[in-house]
Amino acid sequence: MAAFARKGTILTALLLVFLMATPALSAKKYLFKTCEQAPFCRRNRAYADLAESNGAAWDPPYAIDPSTVTFDSGVLQGTIVKAVTDPTGAPSTVEFPFQLAFLESGSARFVVDEKQRVQSPIPGFPEGLTQRRYNEASKWAVTGDLTPDISAVESTTDDERKNDIFHVRYGRDRHFEAIVQSKPLQITFYRDGETHVILNDRGLFNIDQYRPKPADPTSLGDALDVKDMWEENFGGKEDKKPKGPESIALDVTFPDYEHVFGIPEHADRFSLRETRGGDGNHDEPYRLFNVDIFEYEVNSPMAMYGAIPFMQAHKKGSSVAIFWANAAETWIDITKKKPNPEAFGVRKSTQTHWISESGVMDLYVMLGPDPSSVYQQYGLLTGFTALPPIYALGYHQCRWNYNSEEDVLEVDANFDLYDIPYDAIWLDIEYTDGKKYFTWLKSMFPTPEKMMQALDKRKRKLVTIIDPHIKKEAGYKVYEGLSKSELAVKTDSGEEFNGWCWPGESAWIDTLNPKAIEYWKDQFKLGKFCGHESNLLIWNDMNEPSIFNGPEVSAPRDTVHYGNWEHRDVHNVYGLTFVNATVQALQARHPRHRPFVLTRSFFAGSQRLGAVWTGDNAATWDYLKIVTPMLLSHSIAGFSFVGADVGGFFGNPTSELLTRWYQAGAFYPFFRGHAHIESKRREPWLPGEPYTSLIRTAIRMRYQLLPSVYTAFHRASFDGVPIVRPMFLLAPDNEDALGIDDQFFFGETGLLVKPIVEEGATSTEIYLPDEEIYYDYLDQTIYQGIGYKHIDAPLEKIPILARGGHIFVRRDRYRRSATLMSHDPLTLVVHLDKNGNAAGVLYLDDGETTAHSRGVYLHRFFMFNAQDNILRSRSMQASSAFNKSFEKSIDDVRIEKIVVVGLDLGKLKNHAVEAFQDRKSWSTDIHITDVAAGKASVVTVRDPKVLVTGDWSIQF
Repeated sequence: MAAFARKGTILTALLLVFLMATPALSAKKYLFKTCEQAPFCRRNRAYADLAESNGAAWDPPYAIDPSTVTFDSGVLQGTIVKAVTDPTGAPSTVEFPFQLAFLESGSARFVVDEKQRVQSPIPGFPEGLTQRRYNEASKWAVTGDLTPDISAVESTTDDERKNDIFHVRYGRDRHFEAIVQSKPLQITFYRDGETHVILNDRGLFNIDQYRPKPADPTSLGDALDVKDMWEENFGGKEDKKPKGPESIALDVTFPDYEHVFGIPEHADRFSLRETRGGDGNHDEPYRLFNVDIFEYEVNSPMAMYGAIPFMQAHKKGSSVAIFWANAAETWIDITKKKPNPEAFGVRKSTQTHWISESGVMDLYVMLGPDPSSVYQQYGLLTGFTALPPIYALGYHQCRWNYNSEEDVLEVDANFDLYDIPYDAIWLDIEYTDGKKYFTWLKSMFPTPEKMMQALDKRKRKLVTIIDPHIKKEAGYKVYEGLSKSELAVKTDSGEEFNGWCWPGESAWIDTLNPKAIEYWKDQFKLGKFCGHESNLLIWNDMNEPSIFNGPEVSAPRDTVHYGNWEHRDVHNVYGLTFVNATVQALQARHPRHRPFVLTRSFFAGSQRLGAVWTGDNAATWDYLKIVTPMLLSHSIAGFSFVGADVGGFFGNPTSELLTRWYQAGAFYPFFRGHAHIESKRREPWLPGEPYTSLIRTAIRMRYQLLPSVYTAFHRASFDGVPIVRPMFLLAPDNEDALGIDDQFFFGETGLLVKPIVEEGATSTEIYLPDEEIYYDYLDQTIYQGIGYKHIDAPLEKIPILARGGHIFVRRDRYRRSATLMSHDPLTLVVHLDKNGNAAGVLYLDDGETTAHSRGVYLHRFFMFNAQDNILRSRSMQASSAFNKSFEKSIDDVRIEKIVVVGLDLGKLKNHAVEAFQDRKSWSTDIHITDVAAGKASVVTVRDPKVLVTGDWSIQF
């Protein structure tokens, strides 16, 4: 939901404040800073220009003091020294201790802090003052083992040591290397002797050391841009900087890598553009600063609701990545250059420049070597996608707002009337009494528990929105307890901070505080909110945080959080801390159930907690088009459980646009229709025919694929491979496909999906990235050969090609909700590769509880072998009492159908197959579809009489 006030919802006096936030003013750039208006960004960009203009003569003021360098137990550490001029004009130095730790997970971690010390009694400096930098971003983002690898070895040669160079080998078989150069300061990372990442390649490492504001800032020297270093003003709002300037910056080069990806959230291409001008590029750096940027611009580097400072570089034969663990506002410049501009056929190298307002430098380097390894390494640091309950992967119906219990139950009944499955209906802020969370508007929702019980009869859920702003109102117990316990965010003077949001004047819970988390958990206790019902889910919105009368629609940066950290230090991680509190609250409410929470604001590590969506989009084709690259960017940065508002939040989609959006949304990991309060109602049955039937077909296809979607989420939960997969994940050596971001592979299915995003389109071009055989998923037309293939795509068709070599599982019977499908029979779909082979996986558990963490699940591997024409099912888990108990609970689940596409019919001996399970064998008839020109054969085994549990084989 956006920072947009409709008439009558907020005090009239606030409307003038919000006029600038109406959808009519869609350009909104004036609400948010440019790099030039962010002093620390402006200064560091100027520093980069100075280095560039000096070329080889550039002599940066930073160097490692080689006498301080030591190596022990997997950690190289020492001191970086900066040459400065003190307030008296005399030369001086500032010390920055660093550690380069080589972790057991295979990553390397580079941390630089500023030495805490008592200042010398020099004129202009207060005596005894110390300076602390925020160093807890990794505490929130990183949950993995940061234990250094004691097998890492220093292998510095005598010549290197003479030149103040230090050399460490690490990683599996020690095939990673780091070479640290003292002056000029530089760290180069190698894999198998090849350079892959260089830190400070261009000498842009820069840290604003602590210094109090002098009476005359110009005394600091003409070369230093002192404007706005100790206070600044933007949009008429003052930002006091009591700690003075404290920015950090570093350049990171990916030599011989022309494409980089990641750093969500931006509504831009998947392969990131250059940011210092040029045809088709940006003039502004990519900005990471969580803001409420409703109806955001497309094809823009502007900040959005979330920030994951993860960047992956990929080229033929290699993938590497970095993670910049900093929670402050961050800007990232990208340039691409050839080592030799005249060289023909040589890839460009990508140069990046990372600039953050405050905090310590905390950088992780992951050397791959392939995309899957990168995602595994990143997941081992920040955690993997939480395995969601199965119902969370179904379709969700939402709008701002369903107005009453009668409205909710009528919508629920209409889904049944029109034979459309769904799993959750959502309530926006209007369900509350005066925008006070944990309350109900009794005139419209007099018996919420009965409403939830009615939904639960069809195993459907209710999602209620709960945001971090708490209305400041006497008698409102949630606020009074928060205020009395002093658990809200504070002003710089230690008072409770109050700002304006949906309820009017509000306080913001400080979920960095452990006591605030306990307070939040108490609000969700059984019997206290929504009675004792178990089908309650939660939506956290506005948690950037969004503050209507704050600078850039957010919190003043000098407000104070737990630990005496300024908001500027923790801004990008605040949303994560709020969702963390909500997840803990739901876990305490129902300890055996997996919680579901949706968030709008996020940071690295948020993937451990729930789902995210791309915020307040609009009902236009441009917004539908930008979803795919956005999903890809989120997905490779660890956040697999991502979606977009189907149909567009603002405005009213045409029936064609709505239909095409549902067809695309069926393949979004998080699948939800949502609309603004002033948009027309658009539930799936309202467009009428033929659109309702086409939308129904798309939603049913999602439910049909749920076993495979769930299997893909299971894989993401332990190895980080995303659900929405870029071309390079399955075809890593095709560099021509690196810029393609309008199609994707979907989970474990091998399905290549190309959403239609152009009005009136009846065909499209799908790019095949390899020489594998592909089949049209709906009519089995065969496509093969690298390049674009023309696909007919009338309104009733979703363009999907199935890549040969994959086996996946469907449930072809339609139920009202995902939970009701848990004992339905399964269909195996086999698409044979060009050699006649295929393989796939199925994961099942109870879909809702935490029992899977104890081994209560089923994990099967399927393989079709061309040599003997046998399809086999085998277990992927060691036998235990836990999985045996689960197998017993689903011993009625059978394979009702096997569909084999692309089988050489000449190898079939007869029109029957021989099945084997539990030392028994039997024959089953098959059905063969007539093979038309250009199409693949389809062999269907109807009711092979094998169960999903136990090993079995079928001979074709």
